[in-house]
Amino acid sequence: MTLQVFLLVVAAAALHASWNLISKRAAGAGASFVFCYRLMSTVLYAPWVVYILWNEGMTWTWEVAAFIGISSALHLGYSICLMRGYRAADLSVVYPVARGTGPLLASAGAFLWLAETPSALGVLGICSVVAGILLIATQGNWRKFAQTEAWVGIRWGLLIGMFIAAYSLSDAYSVKVLLVAPVLLDWLSACGGTILLAPSTWVRRRSMMLQMQGKWHLALAVGALSPMAYILVLYALQQGADVSVVAPLREMSMMMATFAGFLILKEKVPPTGWLGCIVIIAGVILLSVR
Repeated sequence: MTLQVFLLVVAAAALHASWNLISKRAAGAGASFVFCYRLMSTVLYAPWVVYILWNEGMTWTWEVAAFIGISSALHLGYSICLMRGYRAADLSVVYPVARGTGPLLASAGAFLWLAETPSALGVLGICSVVAGILLIATQGNWRKFAQTEAWVGIRWGLLIGMFIAAYSLSDAYSVKVLLVAPVLLDWLSACGGTILLAPSTWVRRRSMMLQMQGKWHLALAVGALSPMAYILVLYALQQGADVSVVAPLREMSMMMATFAGFLILKEKVPPTGWLGCIVIIAGVILLSVR
């Protein structure tokens, strides 16, 4: 992996951690917030899309159209399952399972579908990153997974992880094989998701306006940061990076969020949280030198 690709993924992880910290402040708005920030992202990034289409154009085939449609459906499915999973079960169970299984499943799919070649160091690096995620998210309290009610969260986490893996593989194929420009793929996918959400949002528009009071500036911030975080990942993939490397490296955002919570929000980080950061760093090093 080149230094340029590595820096792209690091920047993407930092942006991902940033917009997640911001979106936590609007968690109560649920689907309304998702629709609003997606709509804002389509408006904010439209000039860039127009510039690319004007200067480079885009070759449309049935396969390109199909994978853009698949991307829209998968990203929307991920967002909906994430919200429903958080309502149905404990976040401290759903989130680590989702963020841990996503890179594992994406890497396995890349080995099988995209013909990426696994290496001993690469597999060890993936496992290290996933272990670090679990340490940070669970704070070392593994007993919660043994509780009967935890299985609801585990099932939702696994489903969300499958969506993460599916859109990672689908979008990687679009930019690496079909040569769709990352900005166009993300923007068209966001447009598709916004259109799919529009009818239900219109029906409950009064409720949406109430839920979004005082949160419009948050939607604007997330609408700007969230697409850029993913566009950088897509550019890294288009420049030759493997999904089995990029997918786990993206999860550096967990480590960055921990540091941000400690330094900015003055949150207390338990020893297992710092240990998780160390384990993630070790995994990043292994993935970088494989």
